[in-house]
Amino acid sequence: MNIIDIDSSKCIGCGMCVKDCVASALYLEGGKAKVRSGCIECGHCFSVCPVGAVDMPTYDISDCVEITSMTELDSKTMLQAMKSRRTIRQYKDKPVEKEKLDMILEAGRYAPTGANSQNVAFTILGSKQDEIEKECIKLFRAGVGIGSKFSKSLKNTNIDDHFFFKKAPLVIVVSGHDSVNATLASAYMEIEANSLGLGVLYSGFFCACTKLNPLIKAKLNLPKGHKAVTCMIIGYPDVEYKRIAPRKPLKIKTL
Repeated sequence: MNIIDIDSSKCIGCGMCVKDCVASALYLEGGKAKVRSGCIECGHCFSVCPVGAVDMPTYDISDCVEITSMTELDSKTMLQAMKSRRTIRQYKDKPVEKEKLDMILEAGRYAPTGANSQNVAFTILGSKQDEIEKECIKLFRAGVGIGSKFSKSLKNTNIDDHFFFKKAPLVIVVSGHDSVNATLASAYMEIEANSLGLGVLYSGFFCACTKLNPLIKAKLNLPKGHKAVTCMIIGYPDVEYKRIAPRKPLKIKTL
């Protein structure tokens, strides 16, 4: 089965798909768009075709509805909301609804990936959350001063039984071969989570544990070759911030 199918009866030969094909896998012949090798499955041709002549039969296109432009959002409000986000470490004892979880994961699925590799995976700890947290706690408590390898602030921190996941109801590990792709997916997911009234904590300590202890990584059962890039702790905030936190001056250089 072809990755891209073009219905010649619909194609009007406008060339928009050819012009927008990043891999130069499309060309015009006899006034119709044709496909050759090299397609990276980005879907630009599917999205740009004005008459819907392009199909991607190996993909589920049921949710490929009309595009919503980011310009439809109020840019000032959006920037203010992004500046207002806070890392959350206090959570209510309230589960994250499945429909909200699905929307967060969908945001991650649609984040950009280099060469359209779509090689990011999402692991929900679920029933193993407590078990995995206990292993991380054991690792951090083992040895004198092990915490100082990660953060000087741990000197004054009590590593209690909920140090890693803060009693949050949802933990998602975002993994991949490539750190950039997984990080971009995580950022998309956080913005979606925040828009749903949820708070997020990125646990760098947890990702460090997966590197230090093979048992912890094994429990995650990540896809072959993947590394844990981010660990997203998600839930309803049990803290309310009143104002935007200050930032250092912007560092910018024009060459």
